This record gives sequence, C-alpha cells and structure tokens, in this order.
Amino acid sequence: MKNFVSIIMPSYNTAKFIRESIESVICQTYSDWELLIVDDCSTDDTDDVVSTFLCDKRIKYIKNEKNLGAALSRNRALQEAKGRWIAFLDSDDLWMPNKLEKQIRFMEDNGYYFSYTKYAEIDVEGKRNGVTVSGPQKITKTGFFNYCWPGCLTVMYDTEIVGLIQIVDIKKNNDYAMWLKVCQKANCYLLNEELAFYRRGRAGSLSTHSIGTMIGWHYKLYREAEKQNVVKAAISTFRNMLFGLYKKKIYVKRDYTDT
Repeated sequence: MKNFVSIIMPSYNTAKFIRESIESVICQTYSDWELLIVDDCSTDDTDDVVSTFLCDKRIKYIKNEKNLGAALSRNRALQEAKGRWIAFLDSDDLWMPNKLEKQIRFMEDNGYYFSYTKYAEIDVEGKRNGVTVSGPQKITKTGFFNYCWPGCLTVMYDTEIVGLIQIVDIKKNNDYAMWLKVCQKANCYLLNEELAFYRRGRAGSLSTHSIGTMIGWHYKLYREAEKQNVVKAAISTFRNMLFGLYKKKIYVKRDYTDT
C-alpha cells in the first residue's frame, strides 16, 4: 500500500463524458489505484454508464442521498480514500496513460509532497483547441493565495505529510479551497509535461461563466473558506484577478496549428 493512489471523481450529469474519463484511469500504466466516484444525484444516465465499470473492484461508486455539491462530494470521497497519494479527475476530463506513473516517480525522486502537471484543453467533442496551460515551477503558500495555478485534474499530494483535507461547503472554487489547505503543509512543484486534458465549454462549467460571476466566487472563497475580513477578502480578490492576467500572458500558450 506504500504507493497506493486514491483518485477522487465527483460526478453530476456527465453521462456523455464520464465513460471516457473512467477509461483514461483504467488505461493508466500505473495500476495500483482506486477510483472513488461520488455521484451527486445525477438525473441523466450516469448510473447506467458507471455500472458497466463496476466489475473492476478498484472502482467504487458512492451515491449521495441528496444533492451536496462538489465540495462536500469531494470531502466524502477523501474520507473514504485509502491511498497514500491523492489525485483528482473530474468526470469530464482525461488523463494521458502515463500520468500517474510519471507523477509518482517525479515526486519520489525529488522528495516532493504536492505537485501538478501541464495540461491541454479540449472542446466538448474531445478535440484539442490548441491551448496548453502550465504554471510556476514552485508554488509556495503565498503563491497559492495569489492565484490558483494548478488545474485540478493534474494535482497530486501525499497524505502522509498533508493528512486528511476537508473544506467548507462553497459551491465554486472548492478545488482552490483544497489547495489553500494543502499548501499549509507543503510547497507545490510543476512536472513540466502535458499529462491531462481539460474539457472546456461544457454547459455549467466554470469556463462558461462571466468574469463578474467568477469575481464573486473568488470573493466568497476568501471570505467564507479562508475567513478573511471584508477588506482583506476584497484585496485578495483584486490580487487574484491581476495574477490571473499574468497567468494568461505567461503560462497559457496557444498553438492553433494543433486544432
């Protein structure tokens, strides 16, 4: 169990995509893992799709009795997780087959406890849109409070150092809320390889909302999850927006010949 990986996958009405996401886990070159899927009362065919994979004993399907949202669904999966390593994959995103193998080796070889990788964007049909996203080589606690640099689908951390993470019930930015807890225990390091695919443009995803809406969510993150006062939360939100522009300029690369 030394290098057992628990993969956290919340799901809600992603029947169209979740099969491909699960298959990207099953196809990993690293096989010592469990996949914890927590379904948040989906009303589509998610149950039917997931049930076809449950013959694989590494896959555990947990169903919420009432809709809890992604934050509490992730909390529930983290409580059930048995792995030393925790990784995250949303139910519409994908991994490269060697993602787990390379990331564990990267962390073990360098003595890291918290890491992330580059990722590429795909559209709702699974086609690359030419965008690749990276980030700083090292992210400290201060760096995380400046901005949420990693894509959730690329993050991995070591529970032997970090322990059990549980976050407050905020409806958006709950992955960011987790990193703000993890960074209290360990710096985060970039594995500078493209090992995952983020699906952009799905109805209801963050990428479909306005800037004003996302500013409001960031303010709530600092105010409610981090318990900052009104002034500090406003300053943190403004600083976050500035670093967001910096990330787009420095770490988001567009190559439209790749589409």
